[in-house]
Amino acid sequence: MKRNYSAFAEDIPPYSGPKSARETHSDLKQLSSIPGHIYTRPELQILPGQRRFSKMPWLVPKLELLPPTSIGHLKEWGLSTVFVLAKNYNKLVHVWESVTAMVELWHPQTNSFIFPEFEATILLEELEIILGLPRYQRGEELAISYTVEQINSWSILAYITTKKNDLYSMTSGMHVHLVPIAQWITSQCKRKTTNYTAIAKATAICICGVILFPESDGAISFGNLSIIDSISESMKIGQAVLGFLYAGLTSAALGGPFYGSAVALELWMGMHIQFRAAEDPNTECKTMLNHPLGYVGGRLHMSTWAWCKYL
Repeated sequence: MKRNYSAFAEDIPPYSGPKSARETHSDLKQLSSIPGHIYTRPELQILPGQRRFSKMPWLVPKLELLPPTSIGHLKEWGLSTVFVLAKNYNKLVHVWESVTAMVELWHPQTNSFIFPEFEATILLEELEIILGLPRYQRGEELAISYTVEQINSWSILAYITTKKNDLYSMTSGMHVHLVPIAQWITSQCKRKTTNYTAIAKATAICICGVILFPESDGAISFGNLSIIDSISESMKIGQAVLGFLYAGLTSAALGGPFYGSAVALELWMGMHIQFRAAEDPNTECKTMLNHPLGYVGGRLHMSTWAWCKYL
């Protein structure tokens, strides 16, 4: 259904000049007025220090077994960067204090970080670039059709396997379990089957579930399964990844669990937070060598000589 701009344009107040804009931003900065916001709850602001992401021992070894043809499909679908991040997932180091600090600045109503003098948010264009996802082009709206129907996880997973025992082990409730899918990938690779497209689809579910749509260890929702499945049909998923991260930041800001792509958030912070070398500008920051930027740095033309940040 198309929206008529003139129908609600009258509700948008006209721009009243810089003074009014400053006053509005000043009101916006009052995060303490948001009921339940983490800004007013010190007990929720403490997270463990620098540490690695949760280990995924079931994921990385499976990716080493993939046949070149299946890897080629992943590249065609725009998942090259996601694949690289997944292969190095057990090496990634995350500074959880930085996430907590950003969550404290997150405004649920505006989906933006409220800094003392300005607002900032993660843009769709940025997310697509840093994760190497297929890019959404303005003007494509009319070429996209949306169908609202019940998601049948078995019909999606049937492209991988039709065995009921496998399907039962891969699903429960409203979630899909990634470990049984990874085990299926291993069995196919070791048997050297030629189900290259099916192997690629199963791998896409696993790596996207871990990097783009993490919600709980080793599981994703049916809704996110449907989104991941659309990648092979040339659908753009950047909006879904960003929306899921927005929702996770809002959940954490209001005292709930954090979910969404922490890797994407860390990459965005790495691109925007000021980096400085320790004292000597020629000194490499050893503690950040396993920052996610280290694995997409070549693509983004980043240098490891500027990776010491003051939090």
